[in-house]
Amino acid sequence: MNYSSARSYLLTRPETVEDFPFGPDVAVFKIKGKMFATLATQDGLARTNLKCDPDEAQALRDIFSGVLPGYHMNKKHWNTVLLDGSVPDHEIERMMDRSYGLVVKGLRKSERAALELAYGPDQVYR
Repeated sequence: MNYSSARSYLLTRPETVEDFPFGPDVAVFKIKGKMFATLATQDGLARTNLKCDPDEAQALRDIFSGVLPGYHMNKKHWNTVLLDGSVPDHEIERMMDRSYGLVVKGLRKSERAALELAYGPDQVYR
């Protein structure tokens, strides 16, 4: 997966908004104003920060060399995933979906219910 395909996949998530609050070099992907991913390039290598369950975050770091503690993030709840080919695309997509779902679960009940009603739980929490 490269920067372009990661960006395209993140934007497929319902009602995702891309923002640049940290400047033009870091894309931030949000749902209802809450960040669920960042995407940037550093030294020619694309990377994404994704929210993760703390136990799963550590397990992914142990399994994949391209999964690191979240850069500039709470390292307990965020991982940085290098888009260098060391993590299979389907696994990166699963992590992106999980990050989105975790943030949706943290939204206000009315916001969460509206998303679930509009898109269905299977789409929101895939």
